Amino acid sequence: MAAVLPLTGVIRPYAWGSRTALAELQGRPAPTEEPEAELWLGAHPGDPSTVPGDAGPVTLNTLIEQDPEGQLGAEVAAEFGTRLPYLMKVLAAGAPLSLQAHPDAEYAKRAFAAQDADPSAPRNYTDAFHKPEMLVALTPFEALCGFRDPHVAADELAALGIDRLGSVVDALRKGVDGLSVAVRTLLEWPADDRAALIAEAQAAPLVARLAESYPADPGVLVALLLNLVQLAPGEAIWMPAGNLHAYLSGTGVEIMAASDNVLRGGLTPKRVDVDELLRVLRFEVLEEPILAATEVSPGVVTWKVPVREFALYRMTLTPATPPQRLPAGGPRIVLGVAGDTFVAEAVDGTPVELTPGSAAYVPASTGPATAAGVGELFLAAPAN
Repeated sequence: MAAVLPLTGVIRPYAWGSRTALAELQGRPAPTEEPEAELWLGAHPGDPSTVPGDAGPVTLNTLIEQDPEGQLGAEVAAEFGTRLPYLMKVLAAGAPLSLQAHPDAEYAKRAFAAQDADPSAPRNYTDAFHKPEMLVALTPFEALCGFRDPHVAADELAALGIDRLGSVVDALRKGVDGLSVAVRTLLEWPADDRAALIAEAQAAPLVARLAESYPADPGVLVALLLNLVQLAPGEAIWMPAGNLHAYLSGTGVEIMAASDNVLRGGLTPKRVDVDELLRVLRFEVLEEPILAATEVSPGVVTWKVPVREFALYRMTLTPATPPQRLPAGGPRIVLGVAGDTFVAEAVDGTPVELTPGSAAYVPASTGPATAAGVGELFLAAPAN
């Protein structure tokens, strides 16, 4: 089997997805017939990517299960078994996503086991793993990320002049000690008064905007407690366990631990479990939501995050750039986002061409690999 393999991802058609962004990235006709929300690149069993095989396409998780040490490397296989520890996505938000958070590793393991042992328990968890994640913007990108100063949020809510929000304002005036009370009060607001309350609060531009999609969802008001972040292309946000967040618009490259555990708090027609969400939330102020990049070498940057499952690099190749060694080892996924580039084994490898929106997989056993051409790539790998 080739040392570097073309990788075919799966597009998920969630309702909030864009009808143009992924198609335009990949050079397909747009608008598409249905929304295209996420391009999954990885071995997650929910939608594994495929590589060419002797008898036809082979899923990446099957390839890894057949040869975990060859595909993942001895160290990664010893830590994660037959799991590719990360999942890479291209996310295209045409409408706001759900307000959500993810559990930490210890809690996810414990909660999944308890749920598995009790068939009558609420089905909040799909697996036993945590899901820290990071997103790097490809286009101007808007997101809600982490709690802002509760006193500032209190002032904005008070300025709306809605008397029945007084208890929420009072809780926020207590600072972080009152955040959990404020969030619970809003998420448990009486269902028969939600639409009227949100209608009254539309003097706040963010409320007016979110109410267009969710006119009776209390998550619209919880959004006022969070940082509204505007990312320029190349800027990143980091979402550790317990960080309440939501993507609002734009396209970005997302990297996360390979889990699908999501606890929702609003901005969604899907199930919301307020009690469970409050158990995993971190009620603390996120002072700086934007994560700064670190230069690795000329034309290569990364974003340092405290997880073992993944690292993400952006490589910019120019006409003057010689073949550039990939800055990581182990099982690697390389995504083209601009230009025309090639990835190959460092010694006499057959190159795989990457146009925007296409990807390649480099097993650990391949060893060093290089990128060449002119354009921009993102590389996902386990953390060193």
